[in-house]
Amino acid sequence: MERWICCLCSRVADPLMLLLVLALISNPSTAATASPSVPHIKPSYSFGRTFLGLDKCNACIGTSICKKFFKEEIRFDTWLSSHLKLPPSSLLSYSGNYTDDAKSWRLVDITRLTSKYQHDRADKRICTSLLKTKSCSLERALRRTQRFQKWLRAKRLTPDLVQGLSSPMLRCPSQRLLDRIVRRYAEVPDAGSIYMDHLTDRDKLRLLYTLAVNSHPILLQIFPDVEGWPFPRYLGSCGRLVVSASTRPLRDFFGAAPEVAADLALQLLAVLRSMGTNDLNYFFYFTHVDAGTFGVFSNGHLFIRDASMLGIIDKEEGSQLIDGQQEYKDIFSCLTVDCQYPFVSCDSIREKHSLVMVCQELLPKLLMGKFQPPVQEKIDTFLQRCARGLGDDRGVNEAIAELAEILKPLRSCDSRFAYRYPDCRYSDKY
Repeated sequence: MERWICCLCSRVADPLMLLLVLALISNPSTAATASPSVPHIKPSYSFGRTFLGLDKCNACIGTSICKKFFKEEIRFDTWLSSHLKLPPSSLLSYSGNYTDDAKSWRLVDITRLTSKYQHDRADKRICTSLLKTKSCSLERALRRTQRFQKWLRAKRLTPDLVQGLSSPMLRCPSQRLLDRIVRRYAEVPDAGSIYMDHLTDRDKLRLLYTLAVNSHPILLQIFPDVEGWPFPRYLGSCGRLVVSASTRPLRDFFGAAPEVAADLALQLLAVLRSMGTNDLNYFFYFTHVDAGTFGVFSNGHLFIRDASMLGIIDKEEGSQLIDGQQEYKDIFSCLTVDCQYPFVSCDSIREKHSLVMVCQELLPKLLMGKFQPPVQEKIDTFLQRCARGLGDDRGVNEAIAELAEILKPLRSCDSRFAYRYPDCRYSDKY
């Protein structure tokens, strides 16, 4: 040992280096701890095709945002954890974070078209009814259907190609609406034409499957928020998951302060008005509403959070289904609903249909018991009359205006309502 030290010292010209060597020798534990550290392995999601639903493609929505998932630019947590774990696959929706630059993150909603149970049930139904087996290639089975073969030959999406689908959006289809779907379909890179030449066979199956299971992502694509439509922004899809801008469900605000409740009720009325009166002459109506149908952004702005129960009637062209087409049924008609469900006639939908639903299901929970007796009595009386169908010949706009006049003085103008603040300080419009 001494001989090694002398040899080493004789070769060290720099006195500082000599002192360092001697220090290491005099304290062997220091030398032991100086060994290279084990490289830190960055945790990541162990994404599987099954969780995302990619194993079911092309019986899926699309793949436009898959890269974001695999690059961990979409995370399934409400906080940015260093321990990235996937949530249970049985949930219908998830809260997540989304980034474009790995520095700034924003909240997003990650949702499935339907529950895992319904998806599994539908997949089994496809295999048993079309191929007589318990499991199968869903794409191979669906490609053999008469409906999809018609889609393959079609140059344009026409009413007969969507006949019998359970989506409320397609119960009264017009050619103008169907052209809009093809022209604005966001899961293909070169949309813009009303003709389906730019859609591959795979694209056509994905579009048909989405329309058959849940038209919510299609509505977000063809009526985007940037054009003023009351829907959250569509960010993309991967497998059977849809990613959109995050909103809190209206149910979270049923216990809100009176001025917040009044503001949300006024926004709700404004959305209902725009559903019946808009520049494109489409009449939107709900077939069902609940506490999760509407949502609120962080700036206080209210939007339609779940568009799956939204029907559309074209006031310019009307419905272009001929008699008997609405009752047509095939495997695509029964993926998420009972094949025996009754269709609602397009002619039976009235202008005040959605307002009456909202008066029955949502406005009482939002406004009940929030205000002083004279005002509260006026609100309660209106809601009771509205829930019974209004009982008079006035139009829906007149009814909305009546309730709006009661509510406007009850809201306030402060930073909680960022979507209209500080503009509301200078203009009655806000």
